[in-house]
Amino acid sequence: SVREKDQQAAVRVDALLNRLFIEPTLGLGYPIADLRPLKKIENYFKAGDEQKLKFDFDYIGIQNYTREIVKYSFWTPYLKAKLVKPQERNADFTLMNWEVYPDSIYHIIKKYDNYSGIKNIYITENGAAFDDHVHDEDFVHDHQRKQYLQEHIHAVLKAKKEGAKVKGYFVWTWTDNFEWAEGFHPRFGLVYVDFKSQKRIIKNSGKWYSNFINSHKQQEIIHKIIVK
Repeated sequence: SVREKDQQAAVRVDALLNRLFIEPTLGLGYPIADLRPLKKIENYFKAGDEQKLKFDFDYIGIQNYTREIVKYSFWTPYLKAKLVKPQERNADFTLMNWEVYPDSIYHIIKKYDNYSGIKNIYITENGAAFDDHVHDEDFVHDHQRKQYLQEHIHAVLKAKKEGAKVKGYFVWTWTDNFEWAEGFHPRFGLVYVDFKSQKRIIKNSGKWYSNFINSHKQQEIIHKIIVK
């Protein structure tokens, strides 16, 4: 059926994007069963190669910004799958055309936490680019980014409360920067940068994040005092 083909396409894309590197390095081998084109990789193995791939990680880092919806595509080589853009699904999306979907970070944490060889998890990148504008020279009202961060951090904490081995979270990014493929246009920063004058302005999301971190620091200090 069409639905079954779409589900199988999603399994193949998951094997390519989320499992291709982590499973061999955990000693589980390549996900060949779910990504048949990988079968040919065995032709390039030498004796003992798969054992040498295994590594005892102190932690793994997860970069998460969105989810992807895929469907079966006969014309796509090897994967037989293609992305369904958020615009086609009437979903909210960022300046990068990535869907805003906080549950994605929850699900990917839970997915990796289920691997027995993973000791600790750090969210090394999570953030969003929106069309930021400076008002009255001193304010950047980026409500969408603030809401994005609040919802994604909530999802991270939900996974942590359920026992996931999450040890840290890092926002992408501190300041607006040069993105590899897109240049200076998409702004991910908590701090706005005027790239001509180099003036910095802390965005509302940055002010919120600072207050959020400081309030939790104070709670931890109080908790330690009470425990002692």
